[in-house]
Amino acid sequence: MKHLTRRLPRKTYLLSSLAVLACFGMAPVHAAWEPTRTVEIIVPAGAGGASDQMARTIQSIILKHKLMKQSTLVLNKGGASGAEGIMDTKASKGDPHKLMVAFSAIYTLPIAVDLPFNWTDLNPVAMIAQDEFLLWTNAEDGYKTAADYLKAVKAAPAGSFKMGGTGAKREDQIITVALEKAAGVKFTYVPYKSGGEAATQLVGKHTQSNVNNPSENIAQWRAGQISALCVFSDERMVYKEKVTKDLSWSDIPTCKEAGYDVQYQMLRGFFLPSDTTPEQVTYYADLLKKVVETQEWKDYLAKQALNGQYLTGNDYVEFLKKDEAKHKALMQEAGLASKK
Repeated sequence: MKHLTRRLPRKTYLLSSLAVLACFGMAPVHAAWEPTRTVEIIVPAGAGGASDQMARTIQSIILKHKLMKQSTLVLNKGGASGAEGIMDTKASKGDPHKLMVAFSAIYTLPIAVDLPFNWTDLNPVAMIAQDEFLLWTNAEDGYKTAADYLKAVKAAPAGSFKMGGTGAKREDQIITVALEKAAGVKFTYVPYKSGGEAATQLVGKHTQSNVNNPSENIAQWRAGQISALCVFSDERMVYKEKVTKDLSWSDIPTCKEAGYDVQYQMLRGFFLPSDTTPEQVTYYADLLKKVVETQEWKDYLAKQALNGQYLTGNDYVEFLKKDEAKHKALMQEAGLASKK
């Protein structure tokens, strides 16, 4: 007798197969999330500054090593001291194709000018470094140590010496006020649009000092136009390769060693807009981990004297909480916090 077999519809067969796989813990693996269009790297600062340089270095590393299928576009949105880029990212809820470069403005702006923003309005991705600050003077003035310089400032009438810095009520002015308190001196603080402008004004003797990042003054230091007196950190920088004829970054003493216990380092990290998913955060955190493992990034750290440190997840969030609290305390003590 001939037996007839009924053929199941294709859809029914597929569903049955998936059910069997699931029973044995073999459900099909879904592809991990990845960008579907160009990723905008938002820099809440002007072109040519330290944040912009970092973003473009990362962009070039991603391209060289083909770490993403999609392209990246660096967009400078530095209006209103960086509020333009920050608020644009805040307004882009759920958009995983906007990756914002973060630095201390995420704390200082809300504290100083009541900007309706807090870093918790965004989705933390990763921190990749911290930036140093140094006390710089014009080489022709002949100061060899921080003590030499600050002794001269103290001996002069209050406000006679000018300290240049990037912007008002930002990290440069925070450090300046802290140094004033530690050394018992008083500067006239002169805000400029960028660290590059502050460097130019120091070389031209329009100011007597500044507290720029290493990357903002390295060309002038290498040329012998300015002197690096101390670094505002708890430890000396690790880079031992000579930058000037005689000195490396590691040769510069900490300001604490010089007798002035002022320490400040600046966040270099990344955020996505709010309402982006854990999978999207993981994608970019993994991408940045690949970036910081390249030789190009290690070379960049050494050249710019950055303190490389990768944090993500809860470690990054805990860092942000502590860093925000530190900025609030510093700005309130310095009289730079908004009086609501």
